[in-house]
Amino acid sequence: MFDQATLKQAIREEAAKLGFVHCGFARADAVPEAGEALKAWVADGRHGTMDWMEERVGQRAHPQALWPEAKSVIALAMSYAPAQDPRRLAQDPQVGRISVYAQGGDYHKFVKKALKALARFIVEQVPSELKVFVDTAPVMEKPLSAAAGIGWQGKHTNLLSRTEGNWLFLGVIFTALELEPDPPASSHCGSCTRCLAACPTAAFDGPGRIDARRCISYLTIEHSGPIPHEFRSAMGNRIYGCDDCLSACPWNRFAEAAHANRAFLPRAELAAPRLADLLALDETAFREVFAGSPIKRIGIARFLRNCLIAAGNSGDAALLPNIRAHLDSPDPVVAEAATWAAERVAHPAASIAATQAA
Repeated sequence: MFDQATLKQAIREEAAKLGFVHCGFARADAVPEAGEALKAWVADGRHGTMDWMEERVGQRAHPQALWPEAKSVIALAMSYAPAQDPRRLAQDPQVGRISVYAQGGDYHKFVKKALKALARFIVEQVPSELKVFVDTAPVMEKPLSAAAGIGWQGKHTNLLSRTEGNWLFLGVIFTALELEPDPPASSHCGSCTRCLAACPTAAFDGPGRIDARRCISYLTIEHSGPIPHEFRSAMGNRIYGCDDCLSACPWNRFAEAAHANRAFLPRAELAAPRLADLLALDETAFREVFAGSPIKRIGIARFLRNCLIAAGNSGDAALLPNIRAHLDSPDPVVAEAATWAAERVAHPAASIAATQAA
């Protein structure tokens, strides 16, 4: 029989070598209430058009519904803390703002590689069955990570750490081993509501209550149709994701960019890309620029739609030729966004008044 304490310490040490800033342990059945909350959230339609979430809600709700042999969960976190405040570009109309997590390498690839390496290490110590997951699988990483003690879910629903803030990529390992669970994390948000107040589209209607249909991250990444007009102005120059609720959290003062995995350091061309350059991309150039980036997953049409909304919000007449180049796009969503953006830039006062009246 293996020595649990020795094994857990060895796993923590190996996880640290592989770039994880946190490692914790929980029972596979530790968070039944999270599954019920998820089902209620989906039943309310707050997942929007993310049908993949609804289709596998049963597996997502309980680890053992996904893998019956699971006895324990090893929760891990890798930092991508930025060196600068992501909000610094908010007032620059010539650039598009890309969420911090997407400015470097695709986290799915790097986190999964590290998880697999840790899994091999565990099997070498104690032959056993296990499975590794990054967020493409139907797994509730955030509540499981909280149960494993590596952080708590803040009022913005994301995982928070007292030492690393909320700039964390999460991964989990399900194992058939029965490992002693760590104490669950307690919340340290107190009365603070800065994250909720920071949301530009009022996507939160209370602590831990988010409506994805109002979230800019959902609208720019998951949503494939036209951006609802009521949210376009609030998008500003955000073209992929939104970091406002994350950036507002005071716990980030403890997050150090030096702890971030180097794979996630921002690529120069993605840190503050010019809208004019992005609007000039064709399919081939889009694939080249975003090779190895999670942005590539949304495709050029959705990306151009986002850039056109940002261009429309810029008020920069110099962008009109770039905008008008997409008026005849074969994609109706892109063409509609171009029409809106062109009118917005050419006749800003009338466009803003119409938006406010609506």
